Amino acid sequence: MSVRKGYAEWKGDLKRGSGTLGTETGILNNVPYNFLSRFGAGPDTNPEELLGAAHAACYSMALAAAISGAGFKVSSVKTTDEVHIDKQGDGFAIVRIDVSTEASAEGIDEGTFLKLAEDTKKNCPVSKALSSTPMTLKATLK
Repeated sequence: MSVRKGYAEWKGDLKRGSGTLGTETGILNNVPYNFLSRFGAGPDTNPEELLGAAHAACYSMALAAAISGAGFKVSSVKTTDEVHIDKQGDGFAIVRIDVSTEASAEGIDEGTFLKLAEDTKKNCPVSKALSSTPMTLKATLK
């Protein structure tokens, strides 16, 4: 079993405070985040953006594996996630993730591609972790 670590530290209150986050590999190291970057138009990152990137990366890899596993040669898979956060009750919740993916593969027909794309939405590891969040999919074969 593989284990990966991420870290975050927050200082101060919610609206005036700020934090840094990173990863065990050091690829992300002391990356800033704050209230404005999360709920406004601040320049720093935020958890939802990182969640979207993590899911898009996992989904792209898993779809490439599914297409290859079905016997087709994959040229590329590009995925973008839009993660929607909204106020619910006294707090906030991620209410929806819209996934858009484009793939290029030799010999695959659109029906097979769409089935693999939908199966991947349900079965990539990060999708499984997010299974309680509604997720839409727009899949395009180039």
